[in-house]
Amino acid sequence: MSRPTERTSTFHRVPADQEPLWLVIRREGFEQRYGGLRYQVRNSYTVVGERHEVFRDWRYDLGEGMWTGSARGWYFDWFGEHVSSPVRYLVHTDGRVGVDDGGGTFLEIAPSVLALIEAHALTDTVSTWDRTTADVDSFALAEQLDGLVDVPEASGRTIRWRLSGNVAVEEFRHWSSEAPRRWRAFIWSRGEACRRQVEEAAVRVAATQPSR
Repeated sequence: MSRPTERTSTFHRVPADQEPLWLVIRREGFEQRYGGLRYQVRNSYTVVGERHEVFRDWRYDLGEGMWTGSARGWYFDWFGEHVSSPVRYLVHTDGRVGVDDGGGTFLEIAPSVLALIEAHALTDTVSTWDRTTADVDSFALAEQLDGLVDVPEASGRTIRWRLSGNVAVEEFRHWSSEAPRRWRAFIWSRGEACRRQVEEAAVRVAATQPSR
């Protein structure tokens, strides 16, 4: 698995003999509560009308890295998704989960480890539904969908889940240090009526976007 290596000036590695007590406590707490946890997250996508399923392994093994950075505070790494990845997975001492894409910045992706786990559970649940492939701005499309209920257990400043009985939306900030972090969305539906609802919303969004 590839990981970012050298830190920039905004992200400073902390020698083990200089780590503050609060960082030690947080790392030990993560290890005691989540250490050794493993599970698979099922997801699906459609190519040329054919649906495919993929399974991603997640591992909650504590890493050895510790840093302080420009976003204020301390961070430590953990294994995360078991796949070749351009990011390092991090936990802030205030509980937030983030990544570093090599830009030397803590990029929040979930308000807590529990929220990340809940988001994974939702992704797995709706993976049997149809994921929208409309060629429009996904976040703009998500904003057109009404009648959805927020899921606070899986939501925060950089991720938001909304559900109805047959439509699910995950809105999230792109995992990139390029500013501003763009909002994106994944949208699932099940049943012909809800599929048409999403398609009609996509037509409205397309009508407002510049021609390509």
